[in-house]
Amino acid sequence: MSARRATVQGSPTGPHPGRYPGAAPGQPDLDGWQEAPQNRWAFSHLGEILPSATIPRRSPAAPVEAVARLDALASQLPDLQQRLEQSFTDAFLVLRGDRVLAEYYRPGFAADDLHLLMSVSKSLCGIVVGALVDGGRLDPSRPVTAYVPELAGSVYDGPVDAAAPRVTVQQVLDMEVSIDYSENYVDPGSEVQTHDRAAGWRSRREGDPADTYEFLTTLRGDGAVGEFQYCSADTDVLAWIVERVTGLRYSEALSVHLWSKLDADRDATITVDTTGFGFANGGISCTARDLARVGRMMLDGGAAPGGRVVSEAWVRSFMAGGSREAMTYEGFTGAFPNGSYTRQWWCTGNERGNVSGIGIHGQNLWLDPPSDSVIVKLSSWPEPDTDDWHDVQNSILLDVSRALDGA
Repeated sequence: MSARRATVQGSPTGPHPGRYPGAAPGQPDLDGWQEAPQNRWAFSHLGEILPSATIPRRSPAAPVEAVARLDALASQLPDLQQRLEQSFTDAFLVLRGDRVLAEYYRPGFAADDLHLLMSVSKSLCGIVVGALVDGGRLDPSRPVTAYVPELAGSVYDGPVDAAAPRVTVQQVLDMEVSIDYSENYVDPGSEVQTHDRAAGWRSRREGDPADTYEFLTTLRGDGAVGEFQYCSADTDVLAWIVERVTGLRYSEALSVHLWSKLDADRDATITVDTTGFGFANGGISCTARDLARVGRMMLDGGAAPGGRVVSEAWVRSFMAGGSREAMTYEGFTGAFPNGSYTRQWWCTGNERGNVSGIGIHGQNLWLDPPSDSVIVKLSSWPEPDTDDWHDVQNSILLDVSRALDGA
């Protein structure tokens, strides 16, 4: 791991409540910024609340024109703007080939504003891991502890039975590890909230782990593998492996292996804990246009303007989807019966072969291979994660995808 520390911006306590334009009285503070209505401001100003590191694009920033244009889809979807507004959309963009076909930004949000990606950040981590696998620097079939021995004795060391196989990097990548980890975002007693506190996203409590690294070593469970369990800790384990393999901070590895190759308009950012470790599972912020460039690279078989990011073989495998037998999460299979999860991406298994990076509060990077299009939707839902909100989001994304056939 590099001895260099990430450049930190902002303050862990954030701005003085009520002193900035549009502030809700007394907000946001460290424990309320993820909640409505404060999240509407906070998701696009996260660097003013949490310490953050830059993910450099390594070229001069280009001017970005702020536009709102949905005309290309108006004949098929005349109510699209209304649906975007009703689903708390902050930014929406359709990239077809290399052309921006449609774009929308809510009032007060600009085309060059950064927006928090939440768990779409996981999908970017999966790409970086893929780049290291393609480069022969990381073997996904090896045990996690071969790369991070500090996780010996944790759930990532595998079942207690010494004769059982160790948990592999691939199993963590596909989230097929049984862990005592509640992903209930509104339960103060859940592991995901403890994870947040270790990462600096919430106020610390007595007895909390000092940082994310320490938190990951405390996780337990039976370590059984082969069945999908969504767990944000898995992504931070992958980021720790990335740091160990590359000798870089995670934010630096993101720049070297992904962001610097996209011809991005702006640097991205990622929140960091007290050690400078990036919150890989949910802490990246970027513009809608730059996130669309990530999707464009995937639809282009892993090639980007600045060079190849991942191999065509890796992209083909990812687009084909993961194990349907492992996917037992009814919250996803209820909408997509043939759905699966692989390499930190959700694969619908539908007739269009849509693949998606998904984050709570309505973040989505949606790939539509039949129309050669990428759809980005960044939002600030009042609730983090409900079936009703996902139904609304999926309906918009699927309707736009179908409309692209005739656009």
